[in-house]
Amino acid sequence: MGKIIAFTNQKGGVGKTTSAINIAASLGIIGKKTLLVDLDPQGSTTSGVGIAKKNLDYSMRDVFRAFVNNEGDERKKEIVKSCVKSTEFENLWVLPSVITLSDTEFQLYKADDSAYFLKSALEYIKEEYDYLIVDCPPSLGMLTVNALTACDGVIIPMQCEFYALEGLSQLMISISGIRKNFNADINVTGILLTMYTGRFILTAQVVAELKKHYGNKIFSTKISRGVKLSEAPSFGCPVYYHDKSSKGAKEYLEVAKELVERI
Repeated sequence: MGKIIAFTNQKGGVGKTTSAINIAASLGIIGKKTLLVDLDPQGSTTSGVGIAKKNLDYSMRDVFRAFVNNEGDERKKEIVKSCVKSTEFENLWVLPSVITLSDTEFQLYKADDSAYFLKSALEYIKEEYDYLIVDCPPSLGMLTVNALTACDGVIIPMQCEFYALEGLSQLMISISGIRKNFNADINVTGILLTMYTGRFILTAQVVAELKKHYGNKIFSTKISRGVKLSEAPSFGCPVYYHDKSSKGAKEYLEVAKELVERI
């Protein structure tokens, strides 16, 4: 049965989508069947693995609409399975997103038990994968609530800056609320430091503060800034397939291996 890992941070621009894509791809490279679930209406995860959104017959919008409209179990299952797209990358599949998913999110606020829709949808397919990596929007709306309700663990990518520390405290409070109301088993699998520059004094100060409060939660491998890592999305591929000798490719492979040990 596949483990569901949500990548979330209410602060945008922290490398959340980059990390979801590259850790999912790295899991595939080390032999784990992996499904990327794109819950962000911007669809950056979808395009980041080379899927053209304009050519999609089904997307996560259709999955959530099937639950909002309370369609039959077989129809829901059919839509979820039809939504899964293969990629050209080893052991990697994706449940894609489109911009109109944002319209569907508003409907979730009116539907009964809507926090559990993603959890129910993934039940149809999660036994086919080792890992299901969910990329959340940079907000705590109903799409993110769905991801946190469905997941076995949470990875929090964050930059080494003091505003990020503030945001982390708020996110931990939100996760506690999810644990209390929707998912008693949710845990923080790890905090992933991104855009890391070790020579900065500020970086060392932030890392020291993190270790004080979340020591065992911090991934030992940190993700450095890198040209190849920044270039890869424009080619529609994870960094390993853009340049497997790059620092970013090697670091994300190490994080994937550590993730397997953690969950």
